[in-house]
Amino acid sequence: MTRIGIVSRQQESDLARIPHVVRLVEDAGGTVVAESELRTADVVLVLGGDGTILRAAEGVRGTDIPVIGVNFGHVGFLAEADPESLADVVARLVVRDFTVETRMTLAVRVTQPDGSVETGWALNELALEKVERARMVDLTIGVDDHPISSYSCDALVVSTPTGSTAYAFSAGGPVVWPNVEAILIVPIAAHALFARPLVVGPDSTITVVMNEMGFVDGELWCDGRRRLAAPVGSHIEITHAEEPVHLARLWTSPFSGRLVAKFKLPVRSWRHQERP
Repeated sequence: MTRIGIVSRQQESDLARIPHVVRLVEDAGGTVVAESELRTADVVLVLGGDGTILRAAEGVRGTDIPVIGVNFGHVGFLAEADPESLADVVARLVVRDFTVETRMTLAVRVTQPDGSVETGWALNELALEKVERARMVDLTIGVDDHPISSYSCDALVVSTPTGSTAYAFSAGGPVVWPNVEAILIVPIAAHALFARPLVVGPDSTITVVMNEMGFVDGELWCDGRRRLAAPVGSHIEITHAEEPVHLARLWTSPFSGRLVAKFKLPVRSWRHQERP
């Protein structure tokens, strides 16, 4: 019997639909696992947007349990289906009619000036932001033990391909197809002549130094959910993490189709021609 974990947004209207989903699962021959026991599930069904999917991914990371989203949020770029497909999604999950897609994650290690160390991880992005709104953080960026540039900026986003359509995209970073393993470095409002987004290999180590000349401390947000302190003088290392996140997929539509649909991109005068 397939065990389906359920994770929902916390709004009252979203929590109210959980009994209906439970009935769908049980009528299809499955059994429901509460959010507090997600690591005992065979697959996790998320009712919400990308933020709720990130919460579910946090609950099962380190296991092979896949996560699938039905979009009750806004854009829902990570979601696999819309609300009208909910019954079909449940039926297919119960008979395990899905494939699994592996997404890379990032690992971060922050060594603070007093020698203390904090670690974290992210599926979408690591966002280094200033603590004081009126000032900027002063950084030096390096890749594979070689310095690249120093500048002051409002924030710095280090993203996976999965996160390239999230915060990094809003900051002017490129969209990267999820089957490309790479790490994006996207500065926000940097005071520098050379402060363009960078795309580096998945085996690279990205170093960020919170320069002593800076006058404002930073804080590092992992997927906007988990905070690490990064005061002036901190040394930050970001690498490809060993533990990925698994997403369940029901359809084999290409990423380009998802991109066009989710961002409502205009596509005019397109003609598909068969090649000889």
